[in-house]
Amino acid sequence: MSFEERFERWGRRVFARNKVLSDKFGLTGKELGRTTDLFMATNMGKVGTAIILVFVFIALAALIVYPDKPAVTGAPFEEPSFEHPFGTDYIGRDLFVRIMQGTQPSLIVGFAAMAISMVLGTLVGLASGYWGGWKDEVIMRINDVFLSIPWLVLMLVLASVLQAQTLGTVILVIGVTGWSTTARIVRSQVLTLRTRQFVERARAIGSGDWHIIRRHVFPNVVPLIFANAILTVAIAILSESTLSYLKMGPKNVETWGKILEEASRYNTQLIGPYSYILIPGIFIVIIVLGFTFVGYAMDEVLNPKLRRR
Repeated sequence: MSFEERFERWGRRVFARNKVLSDKFGLTGKELGRTTDLFMATNMGKVGTAIILVFVFIALAALIVYPDKPAVTGAPFEEPSFEHPFGTDYIGRDLFVRIMQGTQPSLIVGFAAMAISMVLGTLVGLASGYWGGWKDEVIMRINDVFLSIPWLVLMLVLASVLQAQTLGTVILVIGVTGWSTTARIVRSQVLTLRTRQFVERARAIGSGDWHIIRRHVFPNVVPLIFANAILTVAIAILSESTLSYLKMGPKNVETWGKILEEASRYNTQLIGPYSYILIPGIFIVIIVLGFTFVGYAMDEVLNPKLRRR
């Protein structure tokens, strides 16, 4: 075979391969566009997305406008005014600046802890559901232990053991204690997938377990994992605020939970502005509500049984 014929054959092969890839990515793009349209058609999806975008903007604005720690700029417990929109805290720091700066740690904790929980829960759920048998029993009994212990107690115990109250430690505590529910959800889906015909055919032609999990099982549980991940962000943000309120949160950053703890400690209902305790609580509720709306909207879009006809 001459060089020209070999080059021509190689060119045809490359063209055919690129055509398959383009068709595949085109189909993926169509599916993504259809999912986005269905998501934005839901009221909860629109409201939740708007809330999250507002808080992302606040976090970025605080990072640019207020890069340093808040300084004492007024008298303690000043009422809200033009100079201090949310008043001042117990030593005279501007509450508006502190609450703005508290947005970034909340989002970092939410997404980072969610990533840890999703990775651990997905790996445990895939292994337990695919292997089955005694391995499934052992893994699920360990998972049941984590599910039976109240999440707050488990977080407090682990935080006390680690002791170092930094942002990274809090993320680790929340992530490690929040994987059990995801593992249960993924396992239940894998149990139904491993008996499907396409999995049996892949196993019949000699495909290994890792190949089957990676190419056939995992892609089919990704939508479920994604919808659960959004809800996990909300739980992680609420968990960080709870730990900070109980003096177990990060000490090196400003958080809304820390502001709430200070407001409770100095009894601001009697001696300080109501904004000291109301504003951070409202911010926590709104951001958790935003992620919850998006999570439920994604669940409705990705689960045909819940989708409105």
